[in-house]
Parts: sequence; structure tokens; C-alpha cells
Amino acid sequence: MSLMLTPFMEWARKLRYPTLFKITAGLFLVTLLLPDPIPFLDEILFGLGTLLLANWKRRKDPSDAPQVLPPRKS
Repeated sequence: MSLMLTPFMEWARKLRYPTLFKITAGLFLVTLLLPDPIPFLDEILFGLGTLLLANWKRRKDPSDAPQVLPPRKS
């Protein structure tokens, strides 16, 4: 990845799933409508897609889920 994109990817790594998905989808739609409007937009989309999939995988990790205790019987 280019050194110019590293700060952007560090910022995007901190985003949660809904926000990251919206940014990725928006940039993808811009790319579909206007061919290569921003330099390195394709690389940004690949990086955001990778972060999106990594967050999706991490979200489903059962060790991160809070433990639910059954109600106490009196």
C-alpha cells in the first residue's frame, strides 16, 4: 500500500461496521458513476473492503460476545 494511503487506512481501521460500510459503498458508487475521479480511489476501496471483511469476521467471534447468565431461581 502506498505511504500516502497509510494515514487514511489507520483512521478507517478505527471505524465501526455501519460507518465503514457506508463510506465503502459511497466511494464504490462514485467510482461507478465517474471513472477514476480521485487518484488512488481503487486502492482506497480495496483497503476499505479488506477492513470491512476483517470487522465482519471479528464481529462474529464468540469470545467477544457478552456472557448471558440464566435468571436466578428463588
